[in-house]
Amino acid sequence: MAKTAEQFVCQSCGAVHGKWSGRCTACGEWNSITEEAGREAPPKGLGQGKGRVLDFRKLNQHGELEGPRTASGLGEFDRVCGGGLVPGSAVLIGGDPGIGKSTILLQVVARLAKQGIACAYISGEEAPAQVRMRARRLGLEGAPLDLAAATSVRDIVATLDGPEAPHVVVIDSIQTMYVDSIESAPGTVSQVRASAQELIRAAKRRDICLLLVGHVTKDGQIAGPRVLEHMVDSVLYFEGERGHQFRILRAVKNRFGPTDEIGVFEMSDAGLMEVSNPSALFLANRGEAGDISGSAVFAGLEGSRPVLVEIQALVAPSPPGNPRRTVVGWDGNRLAMVLAVLDARCGLGMAGHDVYLNVAGGLRINEPAADLAVAAALVSSLMEVPVPREAVLFGEISLSGEVRPVAQAELRMKEAAKLGFTRALAPPTPKVRKSPLTIGEISRLPELVELFASDGVKAV
Repeated sequence: MAKTAEQFVCQSCGAVHGKWSGRCTACGEWNSITEEAGREAPPKGLGQGKGRVLDFRKLNQHGELEGPRTASGLGEFDRVCGGGLVPGSAVLIGGDPGIGKSTILLQVVARLAKQGIACAYISGEEAPAQVRMRARRLGLEGAPLDLAAATSVRDIVATLDGPEAPHVVVIDSIQTMYVDSIESAPGTVSQVRASAQELIRAAKRRDICLLLVGHVTKDGQIAGPRVLEHMVDSVLYFEGERGHQFRILRAVKNRFGPTDEIGVFEMSDAGLMEVSNPSALFLANRGEAGDISGSAVFAGLEGSRPVLVEIQALVAPSPPGNPRRTVVGWDGNRLAMVLAVLDARCGLGMAGHDVYLNVAGGLRINEPAADLAVAAALVSSLMEVPVPREAVLFGEISLSGEVRPVAQAELRMKEAAKLGFTRALAPPTPKVRKSPLTIGEISRLPELVELFASDGVKAV
C-alpha cells in the first residue's frame, strides 16, 4: 500500500501544490493554501478483476416515468425549483450570513412535515433546542419535524440507509460536516468535497431530496471547491441588501427546471413571506418619483417572470480629477459602456461628471435590456427633465448607438399594463402583434437625447 504523503491544498479553488506558498498560482488568492494529509495513491492499472457490466436503458423506454415532484406549498420556493422538489435530487443554497437560508429551509420542511411527508433537519451549527426556538418564533412549533445535531457524515449516511429514512433532509451546513477517514479539519476543500459526495450518493440511492446549506466567501461564491456546484442538481443563491426587507432567491443552475428563475420574499417577524407580485412591491415606494429627474422604470425579465423595477441615477459636476462611478444593483462595466456611448455618439460630455446609479429595492439586474432605461435615467438627471411617470423603458444599446430589440417584449408590456403604465419607450419590435401600451419607438440613442433636449419626451 502506498504511503500517505502530505499535500498543500488551496482552500479557495482546490488546487494541489507540492509545497506551501503565500499565493495560489491557480486562482491568485493569498494565504489560502493549507497543509492536508494526502490520500493514498491508487494502484497502477485495474489488476485482474473485471468490472460490472453496465445496465443500459433506452431513451424511448416508457416503463419508468418521471417521479412526481413534491410541492412545499411555499409558492416562490417551488417556482425557483421548477415546480417542486424532485426525489433523489441535491439542492445547494448559498448566501450571505443572516440572509435567511436556514429560515426558509426550516419553513419549507415544516410545511412538508405538516403534509405528512417525513422530513429531517440536521444541523451542525445549532442544537435542537435552538432550532425549536427559531421554529417557535416562526410559528412552526406544531410541525412533526425530526431534528438532530450531527456533523459526522458516517452517522448521517447510516441514518439515511435505515428502514425509516426521511424523504426530505436538510443539512445545515455542508461546511460543518466531516468524513472521519480524512484527517483535515471540517470546512476544508477535501472535507467539503468528500462530505458532499457521500451525502449525495446516499440521497440518490434512497430517492431522498437533499437540501444543503452552503456558506459563501467574501466574493459571494460558495465556500469550498468549485466542483461542489457541479455535483449537485440545483444551485440557489439568496440575494438581498441588509437595508431592505426584500430577499431574492435566484436559481443559477437547475437540472429539473429553468435557470435564472427568481423567487421574491419579504423578511418579517414571522419569517420569510412570499411576494406574488414583485413588480408592485418594488414600485410601492416610488411615490412622486416620476416627476423627479433621474428616475426611470425598467421592464425586465427574470427567468420566465416579468419584473418592473425603478432605476435611479444622479449626475453631478465633478471636481478636476477622476470622476466617481458608483453602481448598486447593476454591472459597473455595463455602465461604463453606456456612458462611453453617450459621450461618443451623443456628445453629452459625461466624462466630467460624477455618476451614481442605483436599482431600487435591492434587486440585481443582469440582462442588457436595461441599457435604455439606464441611459434615460442618466440623461434625465443631466438635463433635469423627468421621465414620464406612465412610461416604461427597455432596450439594448450597441457601441454604435443603435437600440436593439430584446426578447419577450410583449410579455414585458403586459406586465407594465397591469400596473397602470400606458406608454413604452422601446426599440422597434416587429414581433409584437398587439401591444397594450402606446409605443414610442427609439432606434438610435441620439433620438432619446433629442427627446429630452426638446422636452418632447412628454409627448411621445
